[in-house]
Amino acid sequence: MNEVSKIEVKDFSLSFGKTEVLKNINIKIPEKKITVILGPSGCGKTTLLKSFNRLIDLYPNVKTTGNIAISGEDILNTHKDITEIRRRMGLLSQRPYPLPMSIYNNIAYALRISGRKNKKIMDKRVEYYLTQANLWEEVKGRLKDPAVKLSIGQQQRLCLARGLSVDPEIILADEPTSALDPISSQAIEEEFIKLKQRYTIVMVTHILRQARRMADYVVLMYLGEVIEHGNAQEVFNNPQHEWTKSYIRGAFN
Repeated sequence: MNEVSKIEVKDFSLSFGKTEVLKNINIKIPEKKITVILGPSGCGKTTLLKSFNRLIDLYPNVKTTGNIAISGEDILNTHKDITEIRRRMGLLSQRPYPLPMSIYNNIAYALRISGRKNKKIMDKRVEYYLTQANLWEEVKGRLKDPAVKLSIGQQQRLCLARGLSVDPEIILADEPTSALDPISSQAIEEEFIKLKQRYTIVMVTHILRQARRMADYVVLMYLGEVIEHGNAQEVFNNPQHEWTKSYIRGAFN
């Protein structure tokens, strides 16, 4: 792979107690591309994604071996504050979780905790991030309304805008369209394709057709292992592993 790697995973394994969930993962995720982690439910996709921002630390009895480097820095073996590591990554979950406050304050809150408090600048930044998430035109007249009054698709784009407002380097997305209607799903997909010009995007999905539409790079997982990974067109059009060929044919759900 000729691209610059943003995330490099070496010999990474993870267990919850005696249960091994990820087994000897070795992948390089390219910078400013959309990497899709693809595979059937329960194969370890989300666990791998949460390892990138160390959300796996929140679970009891977690044991890891190996390395995960972000821009060359091993985040599993560092004295750096975990909050700082997570700040470098925006996270979009399966279901949107807007803060229990106004649309405006969902973005402004994130800006304030990063030290930006000038009202005029705040207003411009709120507009900027809502525009980046393709939401500004829909909400600019009701910024004081509670965020929970938005449709679920709008809430997901609001959460995307909130994630962007902390100026991350990486966007992590865990099945970000699974709870959305087709129109809202398309809106999120289109935004990701635009945003990859500025951010490295890593997205988990089990939907093969979505991966085909969006992925520049793809990681195929099954039962905690990476079965195949590489340029998306090469993997989809000329898979090397028999399991991959079966998966693309629809043999696994």
